[in-house]
Amino acid sequence: MRNGKAILWIIVLLCLAWPGYAQRTVTAKQDTMISSDSTVTAVLSAADSLPRPRMKLNEFKPDPNKAMLYALVPGLGQIYNRKYWKLPLVYGAFMGCMYAITWNNKNYSDYSNAYFNIMEDYAKVQAGKQEGHKPYTGPWSESWTIFVPNGQESSYVENTQFQDNLKRRKDYFRRYRDLSIIITVGVYAISIIDAYVDAQLFDFDISPDLSMHWAPEVTPKTRYTPGAYGLNCSFKF
Repeated sequence: MRNGKAILWIIVLLCLAWPGYAQRTVTAKQDTMISSDSTVTAVLSAADSLPRPRMKLNEFKPDPNKAMLYALVPGLGQIYNRKYWKLPLVYGAFMGCMYAITWNNKNYSDYSNAYFNIMEDYAKVQAGKQEGHKPYTGPWSESWTIFVPNGQESSYVENTQFQDNLKRRKDYFRRYRDLSIIITVGVYAISIIDAYVDAQLFDFDISPDLSMHWAPEVTPKTRYTPGAYGLNCSFKF
């Protein structure tokens, strides 16, 4: 009987102790889970605070050959190179050249017609004098009479100085018309070269570091030159 009661009391004590042990185990497990969650949260926060690598987009770099082909159309090469600020220079130069060509060509045409027409009228006057006919008094060509006072055409048609002036003006405007054409061709070539070179040097690093360095220099004595002491100056740009 005593052994049975002892065993019964042991069983009762175990039953009373088991819930407390189980509760401590569950609490420990919960604490462990909470600690694990806190650790994960801390790791994620630290990861978010780290600088994220940025995706590097494809940088634009023009192709020099394409730039030269586009530049065959004035200004298109500069647009391809994304140098839009050069467009006013290119188009302004072409507009100025075209105006010079047009203006000089118009004056050349006027003076050329005036000179050749006055020479024709002068030939008619001379032919009438040689044949003994009545002096030729017109009609005169309008191309050269616009340069003389009204009613004085007969006195100017035989004026060799006036004829020479018309010829000089004709040659003057023809020379500057041709020069304007040459300049226009030069501007066109420069615009193509500029687009090509600009594409070649698009990613060329131009450092703003301009510095000058001084250093003593000793030239040793040789068989042909004596020794010398000096100062070496070098520029970095």
